[in-house]
Parts: sequence; structure tokens; C-alpha cells
Amino acid sequence: MQPQNMINWFEIPVTDFDRARSFYETIFDIEMSVTSMQGYKMAFFPAFEGKISGAICFGEGYIPSGAGSLLYLNANPDVNLVLDRAIQAGGRIIVPKTLISAEVGYYAFIVDTEGNRIALHSNR
Repeated sequence: MQPQNMINWFEIPVTDFDRARSFYETIFDIEMSVTSMQGYKMAFFPAFEGKISGAICFGEGYIPSGAGSLLYLNANPDVNLVLDRAIQAGGRIIVPKTLISAEVGYYAFIVDTEGNRIALHSNR
């Protein structure tokens, strides 16, 4: 069996879809495409062939939380750029840019506009 990533998709629950979409588009300087299906609304993070991606999701059963699993999102080239935009977009920093190691890079934790605790990672 060929080795595979253990994660192949993620979904971030939101209660205010437009606010959350604006937050993530602002902090990562991206555009997210939107779809609605079966009573759920989703905005997709950019995906590249062979790479993991995900979406913010609104609908029954999607409940934001500051506890539970922790999702690390790519904040390259520098976590600080995303942290600055996160504050401006209504988020909150709970762990500032912190060195993991020279080989692994840096991390930080934020709380998004919905109350989700999200981790950020960059190489520098």
C-alpha cells in the first residue's frame, strides 16, 4: 500500500457565513468559491492537484468551537502577515508567532470570527 496523508479534506464550521468567508479571504488574501447543496453552504479554500484542501461550512450540525481538534493552515511566507490581517478582520491572536525549530518553522494560534481556534504555520 502506498503511503497517504491521513487528512484529505477539512471543514471549518461557521455561524455567520458571509462574515467567516470575508475573514478567511482577508487573512489569506484569497478568493473562495461558494456552493450550496442540500441545505448547506460552503466556501472552498484554493485547491491544487494532489494537495489537501477544505471549506468553511454553514448549516445544521456545524457548530464552531474553541476546543477539540486543531487545524493548521498554511501561512507562508510568514505567519506574521496572516496574524496582522486576522486582527484587522476581527480575529484574535491567542498564541503569537512562535518558533518550533529552524527546520520546521513557526506557528501561531488565532480565534476566527466564529469562535474557532485555528493554528497557522509558516517556514519563516
